[in-house]
Amino acid sequence: MQGQDVFTTVSIGIAFNDRACDRPEDMLRNADTAMYRAKTLGRGRHELFDTAMHTRALDLLQLETDLRRAVTAIDGFHREFQLWYQPIVDLESGEVNGFEALVRWRHPERGMVSPAEFIPIAEDTGLIVPLGQWILQEAWHQIQVWRQQFIDHPPLSISVNLSPRQFSQELVAQVRGLLNASKLLDDGVEINLKLEITESALMENLDAATALLRELKTLGVQLLIDDFGTGYSSLSYLHRFPIDTMKIDQSFVSRIGSDNDSEEIVRAIVTLAHNLGMNVIAEGVETLDQVIQLRLLGAEYGQGYFFSKPLHNQGAEGLLAIEPHWIKETIWLS
Repeated sequence: MQGQDVFTTVSIGIAFNDRACDRPEDMLRNADTAMYRAKTLGRGRHELFDTAMHTRALDLLQLETDLRRAVTAIDGFHREFQLWYQPIVDLESGEVNGFEALVRWRHPERGMVSPAEFIPIAEDTGLIVPLGQWILQEAWHQIQVWRQQFIDHPPLSISVNLSPRQFSQELVAQVRGLLNASKLLDDGVEINLKLEITESALMENLDAATALLRELKTLGVQLLIDDFGTGYSSLSYLHRFPIDTMKIDQSFVSRIGSDNDSEEIVRAIVTLAHNLGMNVIAEGVETLDQVIQLRLLGAEYGQGYFFSKPLHNQGAEGLLAIEPHWIKETIWLS
């Protein structure tokens, strides 16, 4: 538009001619690889090509190919994905309140691939949508099995992380289908499904996210904000979302007792959550002192290695079948 100021940035990839580049297309490929590296590191910068970049690009391409194959075969006999479960504990009673479902990928050649490696690729390629659908279905099935198996245990919940890419009417339809198949919508019982969303996912499309969350709430699903305090933390919008639970990021919890500022941040988040009618889960709990401080600060639930690492389904069943070790060791803070 004439008379309009336009501000731009540029990401530049630079490749030098060497003996390994005997064709023009090789040099262009290397420059392109360096450019994408510059974009990955924050844009508006330049990067020089080196052979490690090419190796890394080939590794990522192979991992993406393997991920596509694994997702395609997700319902087959040779399934490579597994769900592991980390307990969420009631800080008042010490009892397991529920579990967070965490996906793991056992690659046939690489062994266990870290979620930090494959989840970003799944997000970028859209593979997170079918993978997320499988996670939700598998986690829901597992919690129903445990509900029948441990009938004397207080009702257990299951928490499942959502990707922004899953925010669509397909998600609402899938959740409704799971609940209908379990006949829970007609039974009037408490729905023990919890969906975790990050602040950044909510803020990407505020109006659409708000409408979708409200639809999910009408089904009786509970909604959690994950890693609160590390994203937008837009307090002006927080009251618009029908959120039940706020999860405090482990970066704050881990410094309780050694950093007064972190403790005050946790206190402020707990107070804010309670004033908005939410309860609180503290992530990354690793010590008994943290448990004691979190209880004093009013947090209702805790999750972390003090209680348990993520467990496969048999390990989680073993935990539910006995009195947890933390209660035995502390006589639960009596």
